[in-house]
Amino acid sequence: MTQSSSEQSTAGRKSAGHVIVDSLVAHGVERAYVVPGESYLDVLDGLYKSPINTVITRHEGGAAYMAEADGKMNTVPGVAMVTRGPGAANAHVGLHTAWQDSTPMVLFVGLIPFEHREKEAFQEFDPHQWFGSGAKRVMVLDHAERASEYVAEAMFAAASGRPGPVVVGLPEDVITREIDATLHPRIPVAGGGMTVTDWKALESALKESEKPLFVTGGNDWTHEGAQKFTQWLEEHHIPAAAEWRTEGTVPFNSPSYVGPIGYGRPRPTYDLLEETDLLVFVGTVPGDVITDGFLVRQDWSKENFIVTMDPSMRGRSGAVSHQIVAKPDVFVRDLVRMDLPVKDGWKDWCGRMRQQQVDFAEPKDTHPEDGPATMDTMMANLVENLPEDAMVTFGAGEHTNWAHRYFPTNGYASMISARNGSMGYSVPSAVAASLNYPGRRVISIAGDGEFLMNGQELATAAQYGATPLVIVMDNQEYGTIRTHQEKQYPKRVSGTQLTNPDFAGMATSFGGFGVRVERESEIPGALEEAFKAIDEQGTFALIHLIVEQRHKAY
Repeated sequence: MTQSSSEQSTAGRKSAGHVIVDSLVAHGVERAYVVPGESYLDVLDGLYKSPINTVITRHEGGAAYMAEADGKMNTVPGVAMVTRGPGAANAHVGLHTAWQDSTPMVLFVGLIPFEHREKEAFQEFDPHQWFGSGAKRVMVLDHAERASEYVAEAMFAAASGRPGPVVVGLPEDVITREIDATLHPRIPVAGGGMTVTDWKALESALKESEKPLFVTGGNDWTHEGAQKFTQWLEEHHIPAAAEWRTEGTVPFNSPSYVGPIGYGRPRPTYDLLEETDLLVFVGTVPGDVITDGFLVRQDWSKENFIVTMDPSMRGRSGAVSHQIVAKPDVFVRDLVRMDLPVKDGWKDWCGRMRQQQVDFAEPKDTHPEDGPATMDTMMANLVENLPEDAMVTFGAGEHTNWAHRYFPTNGYASMISARNGSMGYSVPSAVAASLNYPGRRVISIAGDGEFLMNGQELATAAQYGATPLVIVMDNQEYGTIRTHQEKQYPKRVSGTQLTNPDFAGMATSFGGFGVRVERESEIPGALEEAFKAIDEQGTFALIHLIVEQRHKAY
């Protein structure tokens, strides 16, 4: 007979829902982002007084984004929990982000009772059909005694190979059943590594190269691995570019860092892909964003090494000279033992590209004129007031280009963003970043259209003491789409214009600090007030920056 968790008293036995929570604790999960539902009440009960911090969010999309951001920042997959039907549908956007961004994440979804299936019961859906094409695995716990095993399998699947999202369905009657509370051990995740053949091939290619270039990407690094990699690059005067929206693996201030590669990339970095005679991708592949829609670096005679744990190399294009099946940190462990003679040409090559990046990233004059506010002046004043370990989060839109160009990302992972172009990511990811790193300066740069898609998660920030600074660039339009529109349908503005509320007032109503800025001269004071509110009052802050339309970062 099924018992509720409050009725269980047998030693060594617990409900399956409680065993799921114990298993998450054993796997090192520190927080779960949830929107509660009656379908998984027993798991919620298991979280009661659990070491896991239960972060209650205001929308399933926000919960999924926060868990996805957690997966980017940590070595343990991010965890979100939502209810069946509409709740699961709302969370799907976070799964798509995790899939395309290769982020380890586990989504637990409460389901209808086992015996109600295929009767179109209230909020019924088929998890396999809904999520099967956008998750690494979809699992439904039909046997309560396998609860801990399913957690171990889900955490392993999310982190192994090319990381990604896993969905675990939890029928509400199954998770209340009493089972043996013994936990399934963690399943070790293989890191791969360079074989002797790999080593010799890469060493030979580097020795023969006159213009080598590394491209870093993905979310499978550690801070320590990124530091060792940067040191090796600098010692050998070899340049490295960053995959779109993953800046910071090689720090912004490193003499080896030569800029981002992706949509709206600065031209010198774009040209690098064709000019280099040896391209080594680490943690990512030459996909459509890097190669400008599978157009650049497509010559089959090009020399391209790809370091990835995905044997299928999904999403790659162009020539593949050699694949090294390894996670970035393991590859770096082997790479740093490769001591190569430094060519004078490498120094010139790296120095030229680096100088172009330095010139491109130099902020504008920080002394504002008495004119309309601009993001150029905002970024110039912001950057000079940031500590070394500052973080930035953002979603999608032209406003993100100011972060790409100017924000000093000096370590992994100091840029948390959505490479699938998902809007609404900025605020949830900023909340997750601030909860992961309390006391660290977290900046979120949002567009006016993007902000309103999940801006309500400022309530979550207020509830749990997250303290990001959110800068909302208000140009009263969906800017990226307007740009495409002007190219294809000039002077026919349709479906892109916005009328916005008082974002600063919204921030205040949520319990934070808000200030509206319309003039250049107001920017330094607004930043000072915002940082003061964060540091002295322990609250989040928001700057509502009114800017002119059609002004771009580059």
